[in-house]
Amino acid sequence: MSHQTHLNRRQLLRAAGAGALVLPASVAATAGAATPAATPVTAAANPAGAPYPNRPVATGAQRAAADGWRALAGQKVGIITNPTGVLTNLRTIVDEMHEAGTVDIVGVFGPEHGFRGTAQAGDSEGTHTDPRTGLTVYDAYGANAAKMEQLFRAAGVETVVFDIQDAGARFYTYIWTMYTAMRAAVATGARFVVLDRPNPLGGKAYGPMMTTAYTSGVGAKEIVQAHGMTVGELARYFDGEFLTADAGGRVSELSVVEVSGWRRDVPYAETGLPWVMPSPNMPTADTALVYPGTGMFEGTNLSEGRGTTRPFELVGAPYVDHRWAERLAARSIPGVAFREAYFTPTFSKHLNTVCGGVQVSVTDPARFDPVRTGVEMLVAAKALYKDFAWRVDNDPRPYWIDKLSGSTRLREQVTAGAGADEVVGAWQAELRDFDRRRRQYLIYRGPAA
Repeated sequence: MSHQTHLNRRQLLRAAGAGALVLPASVAATAGAATPAATPVTAAANPAGAPYPNRPVATGAQRAAADGWRALAGQKVGIITNPTGVLTNLRTIVDEMHEAGTVDIVGVFGPEHGFRGTAQAGDSEGTHTDPRTGLTVYDAYGANAAKMEQLFRAAGVETVVFDIQDAGARFYTYIWTMYTAMRAAVATGARFVVLDRPNPLGGKAYGPMMTTAYTSGVGAKEIVQAHGMTVGELARYFDGEFLTADAGGRVSELSVVEVSGWRRDVPYAETGLPWVMPSPNMPTADTALVYPGTGMFEGTNLSEGRGTTRPFELVGAPYVDHRWAERLAARSIPGVAFREAYFTPTFSKHLNTVCGGVQVSVTDPARFDPVRTGVEMLVAAKALYKDFAWRVDNDPRPYWIDKLSGSTRLREQVTAGAGADEVVGAWQAELRDFDRRRRQYLIYRGPAA
């Protein structure tokens, strides 16, 4: 039976008043089940990297650090993280735990781009010894469940810790590294702990559902394109919806150390948290806002802005002119504005070639739908330019856009000349169904919940 633990704000406040932090040992995953007795944990006094008093939001990592990492004491811990796994002092949780000496870290597991973030898109740092800590860093990028299980057993992992800032899109690969690790945790009997962080898009879900036939490393299971969940909430969803079928059972104990002071309608810019690039082409929280939509241009022959200082906000191609920006502006798409723009990528598509296009600027995050905006851009580009083309992938499923959007439907509709309203309307029923199913797994409050 799988159990889930949540360290919530009420418990933190109660602990602060009593001088101790009360961490429930586990909470039954099934709604309404009895909660086992709580285990008292004495809060550490003034730990390094404690939240600044003027910052209302504290991440799960910050709260675990404030308790001296006692929730991980006495266990052999494997940590899945990257440069985003930092405290407010901007030091990584691995460095902090290692120097504190209170956590027995038996291995670090690097996702795409690597633990220290030195690799570009589609690459990793390989398995190596971290020069700062002397810890073994295992290459987890692209690992299937069997390989991840092998890595966990080789390291002797008893508890898996996941701490990565997600970007909120189905095709951002870190959530699938987490799911693979959860499958491996089922196989090894390891406990799974998520140090939660806000979703930079907030809590509303958008876009089409992934179909089983088009699952891949950029969408391994059936969720919608912008899931509107934190990684902690996603872990609960994965545990409840997918693990029994895929792994033969659920995680022995799933714990989510919650973010405090955050509602799902709070923009990332208002959290007071630093933005550390989750990947080289996700430089700002503004990038994350547009990524679930403009990321679809990876499936076309237009540049999605890689090789510029504003990836996914600048989109274009050598054949694009002023008409694209004008047509998009005339559509009056809620919450977004388009500027005619010209740029020259320094790597990736259209290297060293001037591209015409647009810069996408979110004017009202509360009204902005990133996936609809991406569709509007695709529809307009296809209608205006005969050179527009879908990127062909070396796979029996030949179009990359199908893996990004979840099926052939979007590509076929846009190719046939369908308008944005028709394309977006086609997925509304599946989006509503996903929204209903995810509600039992949500942790944070807010209008979009």
